[in-house]
Amino acid sequence: MDQSNKMGTHRMGPLIFSMALPAMISMLINALYNIVDSIFVARYSTDALTAVSLVFPLQQLVIAIAVGTGVGVNSLIARRLGEGRKRHADSAAEHGIVLSLISGVVFIVIGFFLSRPFLQAFTNKPAVLEQAVNYSSIAIGLSIFLMVSVMCEKIQQSTGDMIVPMCQGLGGAICNIILDPLLIFGIGPFPELGIRGAAIATVVGQILGMLIGLWGTFLHQKTLKIEMHKFRWRGRTVGDIFRVGLPGIIMQSVVSVMTAGMNVILIKFSEVAVSVLGVYFKLQTFIFMPVFGLNQGALPVMGYNYGARNKKRLESAYKITLGAAVVIMLIGLVLFQVIPEQMIRLFNDDPEMLAVGVPALKTISLSFLGAAFGIINSTLFQAIGRGMASLIVSVCRQLVVILPVAWLLGHFIGLNAIWYAFPIAEIAAFFISYGLVIYTYRTELRYMESPELQTEEAEA
Repeated sequence: MDQSNKMGTHRMGPLIFSMALPAMISMLINALYNIVDSIFVARYSTDALTAVSLVFPLQQLVIAIAVGTGVGVNSLIARRLGEGRKRHADSAAEHGIVLSLISGVVFIVIGFFLSRPFLQAFTNKPAVLEQAVNYSSIAIGLSIFLMVSVMCEKIQQSTGDMIVPMCQGLGGAICNIILDPLLIFGIGPFPELGIRGAAIATVVGQILGMLIGLWGTFLHQKTLKIEMHKFRWRGRTVGDIFRVGLPGIIMQSVVSVMTAGMNVILIKFSEVAVSVLGVYFKLQTFIFMPVFGLNQGALPVMGYNYGARNKKRLESAYKITLGAAVVIMLIGLVLFQVIPEQMIRLFNDDPEMLAVGVPALKTISLSFLGAAFGIINSTLFQAIGRGMASLIVSVCRQLVVILPVAWLLGHFIGLNAIWYAFPIAEIAAFFISYGLVIYTYRTELRYMESPELQTEEAEA
């Protein structure tokens, strides 16, 4: 059976989880890598951990471009396959590869030439600045491999193939975890490269993931026929990709802006507070990544059934995915409430780090349940080609609410109050998000024709 056909016929519960499980496993391993990588960096020096935390917004920007464009391609391919327009789906995949290469070239310039001016805005401590620049020039400047790898993942996922993308994530993360201590500390025949070693390990892992992805995209999958030698640039296809992708890019980039803004607010209190925020983002990936894996499994299913005008299956996919996301986030909330000190000690057991970090983790995690609704609602919007709705919610949460609230709480109350900006922003996003879901349902989804109705009308 064509991989894409199962998205329109198989039982919804098993289908969602069979497609999501490989992505969830891959993302859990990547989350483990993120944590292990930061643990090794923190063990090397506190300044190194602060440096990596300062570069984190740039890394988020890289991921924003890669994932946002990839989601636009994924959504377009899935919808075109659902509509039976296979050649248009092939063209979307070809455009995706080209766009990933263009993005990679842009970040070569940013990584090697613009990292220092950006990082100087956040610290004037020479030891931290130099380590941050060293890390950024490699991890950001050579991110073209990540760009291509992510695009290959999204192309394969759009056809219902989740296994090769899982292998991409596993291969890259495991390679990274193995190389990290060898290159950071100079174990055995390897030189001691410090923070540069962490960046090199990251890039090598991304290269391995890209090679697996290229094999899967061009040689393994059979649904799409991708012929780059016949590629012709079509502005309409690019427009269709970025109709979903651009709001996704901006939405992800807003997270980068939010993190940079939070660093500006927090560094006025202490560098430890910046490190705590960096540690939180590493730890929360272990909870959020399975939900994003669920998102990756559900997106092509929703997109395919929207393109096929199958309202019942679209609604079923949404409800099942949302229920699973809430369960995962509830588990995360419990963990962050019960063992925050043990989580912080994985990175640093300095008394000041614990004093700032423990209440921070407890407070921020109150936003987890609201985030489950936000992520799955965004998945629905992206699947049906309504990326702007996701963007509206994200901008309201990450910029309109969280940064002003964080500044006010810090200015009038103090450091520990800043962390309450996260749950406050999530509450606001919850109501905005569901308002948009209801509006979308009433204006469009309610009137979707079932395949049976379409058949009856055609016969009439």
